[in-house]
Amino acid sequence: MAGTRILDTDTGSGGVFARVSEIGHAPAHFREDIVSRMPTKAERLRTAAATPVFIVTRTAVTADGEPVEVNVMTMDSSAYVLPYDFDA
Repeated sequence: MAGTRILDTDTGSGGVFARVSEIGHAPAHFREDIVSRMPTKAERLRTAAATPVFIVTRTAVTADGEPVEVNVMTMDSSAYVLPYDFDA
């Protein structure tokens, strides 16, 4: 990704996905894996006592299945709702 703005702190309008799209690697599918666990000692400094955290791992892939981003987020479970809406 050398020569692109993808490694810049501010990747510009549209963010990282706009930059990878510009070089022909547009995300076409996302997968999220969610795990709930008790927070580590460091995470407890930012969450309510005895509140589990969600670990959300989001992977974005191109239409050919090439991964273009993996994002791991730690979320205080008492502060977020993770909505999912899909057909049966």
